[in-house]
Amino acid sequence: MESERSKVLFEIVRTVVTVAIALLLAFVFILIVSKEPSKALYQFMVGPFLSVRNMGNVIELSIPFIFTGIAACIMFQARQFNMIGEGAFFFGGIMATVVALKITLPMGIHPIVAILMGGIAGAVSGYFIGYCKAKWGANEFVNSLMFNYVLLYAGLYMLINFLRDPKKGQLSSFLIPDSAQLPKIVDGTRIHVGLFIAIIAVILTYLFMYKTKWGYAIRMTGFNAKFVAYSGINVAAAIVISQVAGGFLAGIGGATQILGMHQRFEWSTLTGYGFDGIIVATLARLNPAFVPVAALFLAFLRTGADIMARNSDVPSEVVLIIQAIMIILISASGFMAKWRQRMIARKSKHAEEQGAIAC
Repeated sequence: MESERSKVLFEIVRTVVTVAIALLLAFVFILIVSKEPSKALYQFMVGPFLSVRNMGNVIELSIPFIFTGIAACIMFQARQFNMIGEGAFFFGGIMATVVALKITLPMGIHPIVAILMGGIAGAVSGYFIGYCKAKWGANEFVNSLMFNYVLLYAGLYMLINFLRDPKKGQLSSFLIPDSAQLPKIVDGTRIHVGLFIAIIAVILTYLFMYKTKWGYAIRMTGFNAKFVAYSGINVAAAIVISQVAGGFLAGIGGATQILGMHQRFEWSTLTGYGFDGIIVATLARLNPAFVPVAALFLAFLRTGADIMARNSDVPSEVVLIIQAIMIILISASGFMAKWRQRMIARKSKHAEEQGAIAC
């Protein structure tokens, strides 16, 4: 019988092997296409550590990845393949901008209210998808992909008609007042207080998923919805709660990104952070505790690829190769399955031998 500890160890080893294979294939690609492969590899792997600014870029980029990553963890643990994180992130940012520009509040309270409004907007978005699935069995994957564009164009309507600065040549809002902006915490970088908010969100998400009855209900619904319904758990409620919580976290992420990294709302299309969160959640094996590590790793890859593209002849799109290979291998249930079986058999044989000796 395989213990829980062995399962966690296997998933960690499998993820490390997957990352190593993906990086190795990326290195091979760089060696083939680059005229100066050693320089390209150096910029890719070492570039993010060469300055405080570069290291700051990694941490800054990891913040939205953390929010969308834990959002995806909650929704996917209920086996609800909901893509609403993308639209909720965007709409959370626009609603935070509305609060920042249209409501006057004291410094310190202003960003908190704006971020909470962004989270509420995301939660409502997630509720719509979850309710349609629980009530009518509507496919959450298709619904969320379509609803992302409803949120996009609703947000653009608000931006154009109520928030737009007519003096700017591009589509953007008025300047966000200082009272609503999140302060920077590291000199020479743009790392902001949103990093602490993200860490708190990870801790609370982990506690919710593994220390509360609704977190248990969500996880069990993902394992076997028919069985948990027979045992008395309200499956419909678990589905809706998972989508609301995921949307709330993604909305907070969008609000935090706008107030921490931008002086104006300037997004004219979906940001892609919601889909990046799925990559992060996949790397973290849907465990919120591992999301910060996965987010930092993905941010490191993106930053390194950007530095490499600016200082060598290799395009930054090489990181897409790494992402694709990692997702394919991690999602392949048969990858390293034989090694896992041998490990279980070896432990069982050892336990039998110990039992025989004891007798």
